[in-house]
Amino acid sequence: LAYDPAIFILDEATSNIDTETEILIQDALQKIMHERTSIIIAHRLSTIQHVDRIIVLHKGEIVEMGTHFELLDRKGMYYDLYRLQYT
Repeated sequence: LAYDPAIFILDEATSNIDTETEILIQDALQKIMHERTSIIIAHRLSTIQHVDRIIVLHKGEIVEMGTHFELLDRKGMYYDLYRLQYT
């Protein structure tokens, strides 16, 4: 990074890369995002599983909010998306 921003925004940072490269990028991002506000826009759920809070949007509206495990337990839209990607 050219400077040390207080807020870090990523828009589909790992959308068009192979799994091996994604893992390397995610490891680097974890270090960069530590102790700072980060907004991550992602369709690939592996990118956001370890964040503090996930906000699920549908047609511009918030439909769910929580941690990865809270959202899976609710079996709502996030759960459905997770099942599509991992089963």
